Amino acid sequence: MADPAIPADLTWIRAAPDGEQGPGPWIEVAFGPGEFVYLRETSDPGNVVTTTMTKWDAFTKGVTAGEFDHFAEHDRAGSDTPS
Repeated sequence: MADPAIPADLTWIRAAPDGEQGPGPWIEVAFGPGEFVYLRETSDPGNVVTTTMTKWDAFTKGVTAGEFDHFAEHDRAGSDTPS
């Protein structure tokens, strides 16, 4: 059953690498009314996380600035625990 607080008419944007085909799983983002941003994973679309545009902007600026690069480096190393 869908959460009534999540608008039914959201347009989801899939964050998949260029040229990737198939179902993923990928993260999808939707921008809704009232400055809300919604995130979900394609493998579990009923599980939606809601945040604000202010927090989303801070997150995307952090990604652009490289603040989360250590997570990507960690993933490439094949380890299961963050450094």
